[in-house]
Amino acid sequence: MKKSLIILVVVIFIAGISYFTRGDNELSFISVDEQPMADETGATQEGVAGIVDANNKFAFNLYFQYTEKYQNKNIFFSPYSISSALAMVYEGAEGTTAEEIEKVFYFPKEDEDRRASFAKIFNDINKEEKTYKLSTANALWAQKDFTFLDDYKFNVTNYYGGEVINLDFVGETEKSRVTINDWVESKTNNKIKDLIPQGVLSEMTRSVLTNAVYFKGNWAQPFDKKDTKDEDFEVNKDTVVKVPTMQLMGDDAKFNYTENDEVQFLELPYEGGNLSMLVILPKGSDLSRIEKSIDSKKIAEWKTASHKVRVDVYLPKFKFETKDFMKDTLEKMGMSNSFNSELADFSGMTGKKDLFIGQVIHQAFVEVNEEGTEAAAATAVSLQITSVLVDIPDEVLIFRADHPFIFLIQQNQTGNVLFMGRVNNPAK
Repeated sequence: MKKSLIILVVVIFIAGISYFTRGDNELSFISVDEQPMADETGATQEGVAGIVDANNKFAFNLYFQYTEKYQNKNIFFSPYSISSALAMVYEGAEGTTAEEIEKVFYFPKEDEDRRASFAKIFNDINKEEKTYKLSTANALWAQKDFTFLDDYKFNVTNYYGGEVINLDFVGETEKSRVTINDWVESKTNNKIKDLIPQGVLSEMTRSVLTNAVYFKGNWAQPFDKKDTKDEDFEVNKDTVVKVPTMQLMGDDAKFNYTENDEVQFLELPYEGGNLSMLVILPKGSDLSRIEKSIDSKKIAEWKTASHKVRVDVYLPKFKFETKDFMKDTLEKMGMSNSFNSELADFSGMTGKKDLFIGQVIHQAFVEVNEEGTEAAAATAVSLQITSVLVDIPDEVLIFRADHPFIFLIQQNQTGNVLFMGRVNNPAK
């Protein structure tokens, strides 16, 4: 018997004002302050560190895939968004399907520890009294007359803060798509538009899972707009473009910095000290050498080795948006059964082996300017039913990002990578 029903999982990163559907297409706005807390009972520092390590390992594995898929292009994505969405999918996976997801995303097998740790991270992101905007939200959009197991719905709600929302994918497919996309726009401060394109949902869709996260933060030491000037940026040996380049110099320009024979590493903190942008700039124009060997351990080593020194910083302004249909990439990474209608096992959602993933969509936005950074991302997963460091001298150092570089936005306390990207051409 062929699998024919569809579940779509959408993951989003957002902040500000948000709304949820509380009934059948009945929307009501709520503020981030009203975002329900997840149950972090039993969460430990070790458990949270395990989830952070898992997310960061996945981040660099995916980044490597993207360097092959998007050669000579800008890259930007949110590993946390994708991991959060797939964690909710993993809650309903069984057998080999669960094992494959676990291996790709490095999820811990122990349910209580994994769930409490995800809940703790969720709550920490949504905590109040911060000098920046950072929030996350989850929801399970369900076909109104389709039965999901109570245990599955409980886990999504209790540990991921997800609200169960009824829609009519069968009778009102387009209206349902628009409703979810509107929610995504709201959660991303209107930065992520039309996440789910026409044709992705159908009358066979039975669920959409959404995780939303949005970030906007000011630099702890902002750049002065009057110092921004058009400078050369060497995209490659044959292409040089003029781009607005920010400059930060003077006695107050002190940042955590280190370098070795291959790279310069710079940490630019945001107001509040809880988040930072990490910039990895190759010495010379060959970023590919760094991309082949970089991982979360190296980032941790560089961050540990860095210390506060005077650095003259030259950083291009950039703004771009990315969108990726991830099915082929995730299959290549080892998650093949989930997309196979004959082999997928998501019986932890419905009690039956009647669902498989049709597509995973990820969309992201980033803007970096003199004031700070704004970033948002969204991920959608559709399931279908069957049928060496050098000494730093005591002098003013120069960090001139005038050729392709890697950057990350990271929570400082846990080391959790929320966003990751590559600037290949800031003019695009």
